[in-house]
Amino acid sequence: MTTVTDENGIMNNFASEPQMYYAEAPSSQDKRNYVFWGAIAMALVTSSIFTAIVVS
Repeated sequence: MTTVTDENGIMNNFASEPQMYYAEAPSSQDKRNYVFWGAIAMALVTSSIFTAIVVS
């Protein structure tokens, strides 16, 4: 932790900054997984809405 004192004697603490890194582009396998889980989520939401309509 970095501590700084100004001309009036007031101390201020600063948190250490995390190391930066660059994000990597998703692979083709990751992209396929995103589509797969998106389709499952869409089916779940659609079935929930359909069930709510049928029940009401």
